[in-house]
Amino acid sequence: MKTVLVVDDDPNICRITKLYLEKSGYSVETAHDGDQALAQFDKLSPDFIVLDLMLPKRDGWAVCQKIRAMSDVPILMLTARGQVEERIEGLQMGADDYLIKPFDPNELVARITTILRRTTLRSDAPVPTNLYEIGSLRLDAGSHEVTVEGHYVALPKKEYELLLFFLRNPNQVFTREELIAKIWGWDFEGEDRVVDLYIKRLRQKLSALTQRRDDWSIRTVWGVGYKFEGPGAC
Repeated sequence: MKTVLVVDDDPNICRITKLYLEKSGYSVETAHDGDQALAQFDKLSPDFIVLDLMLPKRDGWAVCQKIRAMSDVPILMLTARGQVEERIEGLQMGADDYLIKPFDPNELVARITTILRRTTLRSDAPVPTNLYEIGSLRLDAGSHEVTVEGHYVALPKKEYELLLFFLRNPNQVFTREELIAKIWGWDFEGEDRVVDLYIKRLRQKLSALTQRRDDWSIRTVWGVGYKFEGPGAC
């Protein structure tokens, strides 16, 4: 039985969410502020976290950031506002999905089930331990370490997964839709322009550490999408 931690300062949301999830076969624990959320996380090691953004004591952004430093547990953020910038910021911090309030509890259950199924399939697959070295860029898929000219590059989960996907599929053009399907999953309902933002951040972080501009590149193929190019990439 999978354990879901529901974090929201609204008792009614916690109660209803708990009811629907338990009917679907999940074990559910709740927390009502940011500090409680972190305490419950340490105590329970939950399989999934539903996390409201607007929390007392410590907001959802801070809770997500703290948990992401320790764990890859799937996180679905709840927000009362639907601004694209806010949703993108949540995804950048490491959230796997988001849902805007008010929401249908059945949709929440469906999203949790889908994300857990996808996560389970990934964890059951053989873990590659390949070492990718293209020019000055080095990625160790075993230790999840990325370096440029020997300098360590800290990448959030989705940026790392995007770079790893490119390195495993060099010199191939992928559309935004294909990249979203591969990295975020077909059930992702956000804006496809989130890919552009992640590409921009990857380029900035990696290029800042090298002067060898012809080493490798994540190239924009106008009207189509993106591809990774580099010497020896095949």
